[in-house]
Amino acid sequence: MDQHDYAQRGFEKIREDLAFLVTCFREVLAELGETDLANRLPWVNKVEIDPKPNPRLCQAYSIAFQLLNMVEENVGAQIRRARESEQGLTSEPGLWAHHLAQMLGDGVTEAELLAILPDIRVEPVLTAHPTEAKRLAVLEQHRALYQLLVQRENRMYTPQEQAAIRDEIKVTLERLWRTGEVLRNKPGVAEERRNVIYYLRDIFPPVVEDLDLRFRQAWADAGLSPGHLLDPARLPRLRFGTWVGGDRDGHPLVTADVTAETFRDLRRAALEVLRRAFSRLVGQLTISGYEHPTPEALSELLGRLSDDTSTPPDAWLFPEEPWRQACFLIEKKITQTVQGQGYKEPKALRNDLEVLYAGLEAIGATRIAQAEVLPVIRLVDVFGFHTAALDIRQNSAFHDQAFAQLLAGASVPEAESFVNMTQAQRLPLLETELKSRRPFLAPGVSVGTEADAVLSCFRVLKEYRDSAGLRGIGSLIVSMTRGVADLLVVYLFAREVGLWVDTPEGPASEVHVVPLFETLEDLEAAPNIIRAYLGIEFVRRSVQLQARFRGSRRPVQQVMLGYSDSNKDSGLLTSQWALHQSQREITRIAGEMGVQIRYFHGRGGTISRGAGPTHRFLEALPHQSVRGDIRLTEQGETIAQKYANPIAATYNLELLLAGVTGITVLQDKRPEPADDAAGLMSELSAKSRDAYRALLAHPGFMDFFRTATPIDALELSRIGSRPSRRSGRRSLADLRAIPWVFSWTQSRYYLPGWFGLGSALTWLKAEWPEGYAHLRKVQRSSPFLRFVITNAETNLFSAERSIMERYATLCPDTEEVKDVFTFILSEFDLSHRTLEELFEEDLTKRRPRFNMTHQVRADALLALHVQQVELLGLWRAARDGQDQEAAADELLTELLVCTNAIASGLRTTG
Repeated sequence: MDQHDYAQRGFEKIREDLAFLVTCFREVLAELGETDLANRLPWVNKVEIDPKPNPRLCQAYSIAFQLLNMVEENVGAQIRRARESEQGLTSEPGLWAHHLAQMLGDGVTEAELLAILPDIRVEPVLTAHPTEAKRLAVLEQHRALYQLLVQRENRMYTPQEQAAIRDEIKVTLERLWRTGEVLRNKPGVAEERRNVIYYLRDIFPPVVEDLDLRFRQAWADAGLSPGHLLDPARLPRLRFGTWVGGDRDGHPLVTADVTAETFRDLRRAALEVLRRAFSRLVGQLTISGYEHPTPEALSELLGRLSDDTSTPPDAWLFPEEPWRQACFLIEKKITQTVQGQGYKEPKALRNDLEVLYAGLEAIGATRIAQAEVLPVIRLVDVFGFHTAALDIRQNSAFHDQAFAQLLAGASVPEAESFVNMTQAQRLPLLETELKSRRPFLAPGVSVGTEADAVLSCFRVLKEYRDSAGLRGIGSLIVSMTRGVADLLVVYLFAREVGLWVDTPEGPASEVHVVPLFETLEDLEAAPNIIRAYLGIEFVRRSVQLQARFRGSRRPVQQVMLGYSDSNKDSGLLTSQWALHQSQREITRIAGEMGVQIRYFHGRGGTISRGAGPTHRFLEALPHQSVRGDIRLTEQGETIAQKYANPIAATYNLELLLAGVTGITVLQDKRPEPADDAAGLMSELSAKSRDAYRALLAHPGFMDFFRTATPIDALELSRIGSRPSRRSGRRSLADLRAIPWVFSWTQSRYYLPGWFGLGSALTWLKAEWPEGYAHLRKVQRSSPFLRFVITNAETNLFSAERSIMERYATLCPDTEEVKDVFTFILSEFDLSHRTLEELFEEDLTKRRPRFNMTHQVRADALLALHVQQVELLGLWRAARDGQDQEAAADELLTELLVCTNAIASGLRTTG
């Protein structure tokens, strides 16, 4: 069976399951008296195109699309299983078996693999950008529905049992229908934190065990010794991070108190994960002390735990089952840890687990030890006592104001001029201060709003460090990093609260400061900034200190790359090339200075913001830029899409772990491929950027953008807690990349993901025919070119000209605005023609799965877009009219219901 056969099997299964679920939903609606809605559901009825606003119909369509998405996800997992069963584990690209086969085929030995595995470190970072257009209560119903859908696949159930499952599905669908789609108020940070902690506490812990099992199975399938992977310390390191409660860039609701509460909640979540694990062990390790002598080390552990928990032997629940008793006492000690007593650090708990494991081995119960105790040791390694490292992010401009206030409070002469100084002018002052341990201010002194906010946050970090250690503290990220001075001021904030330590070479910082390069200009300047930054003695001491704490073999500096702002500034092609070149140069420079770069990829949920297939993304990164150590953001709706159920979570995390390992090992073995497309890409990037910026600079562009897309409605949505703009200004520069992309997606332009490509390819073909011929030759063999061009094609074919034209009818009837639309359509048609010529084969044949998922949504989406265009016109008229505030508010709610439905259909927001 080939790929085409599997695709056809999948399509048939999707149609079957979709018909089943939508039929169930139709029955629910009919039984609730909603006969008209029931008869208008897509896929079981003919879609009607009616511009008359109907929020109930939009809600029904939204749920129908959610069912389609669920079915596609489940069928995708089933087809992967079928391929692995019928063609072997290596048949699935990007997973462990595939990468192990590649590595062994390149001559990598088992010993070499075992040596590198502990150095692999992968860290998904969950963020709460306002891209999740679904209520949290809706997501809960999705999870329940998915479990029922999977349960229905069990063919062992009797007809009566299948009928019961069907009834339960209908109950869940009714709950989903009655829950509603739109939040009346924006969610707070606490609600976003609860959602993220749900994944960290309830989804990921059992997935870790599944991940390790799949790795061991692939290892054995490759002919390697599975016994070598029994020690959890030999496995790749999986860690998690989060921004929720720590990201304060343009987010006034994230205060020091919010950050402190987030640290507490994350710690409680980690201890709950471990408490549950030991509660299970209490039920599993029911080994008789009469049948098996208690090892001495276990007896000593019982005595110590008895003392630590104030539980005398006569109060033990399981006196004849020593392993069970030890687990009970450890669970009790973990509960005391939540209350501030108990274990001081995860290492102590891990040591107790190793005693349990060794005791089981001593009586010959190795199988039980491996099955029951090893997974808990792994949980301690992955989640510790902190669940996820909490990053702190703030904008460099905010730091400038805060630092100037610090200087003023200390009567430093440069205080008044600091904000207006250039980066170079600031350096002498900052480097001098880095040599001193003296703080600027006495404790408790207030010197200004920004300084007080920054220092309050840093005091929270200090308190957490003193009570719980450093592992829960993530990176201190400086957004809009423009130079070295933007980073050095953060070290001085740390000094102010006592987050420096003395080393034999001089003072150093315990917390890691990370630049975030976002705009095109900043990406181009980044290599020289990193060179200068790593050349500063204080920085070198700090990264060496941090490397020793983290167990790294060499100094590591994290660098974060933003995928959104450079795209918003310059378009997809230019943004991707700038990111690629910046990484290549930073990696080279840092390597020459003896420092490894740990890249933190700030990818969003759309192609315009860096998204794309995980294994293709990793393959497209510059040679030697991964080095076994990577962080990536998981934003908004991508968290639910990738991790809402254990099967999907296991698959997506395996792609990351296996991909990072495979690429790291093979790049060490293989020489860097010749960069024979660099000249081409530089020219294509420049021409694409010129076309894109010409559009943005057009005098009619802002009027077109603000009327041909629902940006004004999205700015008033209740999706996330973060404001859509960094400040109150209504400029394009101040608009966040997320609503920028969201608005173009909703109106089916997808403009940031393709505009400029047609102009660039047309220029190349006309002015450099040899270069064009070379591009056609290498675009499929070059991972970078394949990733970028395929992603552009995905966006281009997701755009829909007829729908774009409908939204354009909302624009002012001026020549300037008309000219903008003509400009867009011309580039749209040009991009289509040039891509078709470049690929030489129709997309429907090359990418049948993408084409199918696009086509199955087309009619239902058109019905929603027609309603949204009508609603936008009505809402804007009411908003701008006199005494129509109530009508405008009601129309806005209807508009946001329609927006959610379209987002469900497109499977993306921003």
